[in-house]
Amino acid sequence: MLPILIGASLLLSVAMGIRQSLGIFLQPLTHDVGISVSDFTLAVALQNLAWGFLQPIAGALTVRYGFRLVMVIGALSYVTGLVLLATAQGFLTIVIGAGVLIGLALACTGSAIANAVAARAVSTAMRSTMLGIVSAAGSLGTLLAAPIGEVLSQDYGWRIGIVGFCLLAALLVPAAWVAGRVDRIPVAPNTGATDIDDSGAAAAVRVALSDPSFVVMTCAYFVCGMQLVFITTHLPSYLAICGMDPMLSAEALGVIGGFNALGSLFFGWAGGRWNKLALLGGIYITRSLTLAWYFMLPPTPTTTLIFAGVMGFLWLGVSPLVSGSIVEMFGLRWQAMIAGIAFSSHQLGSFLGAYGGGLTFDTTGSYDLAWHIGVSLGLTGGIVQVAFALLRPTPPPMLAAR
Repeated sequence: MLPILIGASLLLSVAMGIRQSLGIFLQPLTHDVGISVSDFTLAVALQNLAWGFLQPIAGALTVRYGFRLVMVIGALSYVTGLVLLATAQGFLTIVIGAGVLIGLALACTGSAIANAVAARAVSTAMRSTMLGIVSAAGSLGTLLAAPIGEVLSQDYGWRIGIVGFCLLAALLVPAAWVAGRVDRIPVAPNTGATDIDDSGAAAAVRVALSDPSFVVMTCAYFVCGMQLVFITTHLPSYLAICGMDPMLSAEALGVIGGFNALGSLFFGWAGGRWNKLALLGGIYITRSLTLAWYFMLPPTPTTTLIFAGVMGFLWLGVSPLVSGSIVEMFGLRWQAMIAGIAFSSHQLGSFLGAYGGGLTFDTTGSYDLAWHIGVSLGLTGGIVQVAFALLRPTPPPMLAAR
């Protein structure tokens, strides 16, 4: 079991660490290649759409072909996408590399797949806590990737910075192979509230989409993606515009990664004791208030790092809560696919956060409109999620496991 969990953690750590650090190349890449900010963010936005729409397919394929094959294909796609990005001379190559190929890779190596691997490898009693541990380990990649990319970019140029990411991404292949040992573990009997173990993929999708708790959680997940990808894509650019030291953006992304680990551990533990859906709503509300506080003030190194720490703590904490809720509702067999359906909504929000942020900046010359929209939608989504969770509570883990 331990090698499987280590492999899943390393897979998630490298995949998410690189993906969350691509924003540090926005300014030098756009100036060198001769494209606009919105062009680059369109590629990142398409990455998020590809990730979201391919995630349910990747989840369904794990049921038919196993996790190992899907994860290895994703690892190879990640390396290929980064190679294309490092050698890009125009917009089309950036879209294919940073957009389509990395989006495909994340669908096969990201949180939905890694958490499904971890959930199958442990007992019901340990599941929520272990999902938090894997998510915490998965968040540490930003601590490594962001500083490596920034230092290489400053000293040798942005292309060498991405080459450094290519070498880091090569670790995904052995991580996927080891985590793929989970295919040898039989699927545990369904302990979810709805028995869909013997259903086909289409029937499982219909059952999930007819569950009000799942639908509300999926809609609120849209807000999560919008806020987080806006920050990872545009915070480095925002700080550069405000005249901050370029290393501050890498430091902020690193702080986000470090506090990610603490938040994931906490919410993994908390999800085993309290209503997961209410906790999700609380995260969205607190994030939105923090976002409003930061952008209302002129940025300083201190406020930026405080902002990064708070947002980091609230960042990947959603992952064990969403994954755990889906297992409670529907069991393990179709978990990766159903999580992928929810994640499609998350990625639609990510598209808006990345491309919408770039578009509003190119149109208005500032990020004011973008963060106003992010705060408003975040507060709305969080309040609705909490209200629905309290009015229609899900069964606690000990009851769902009977």
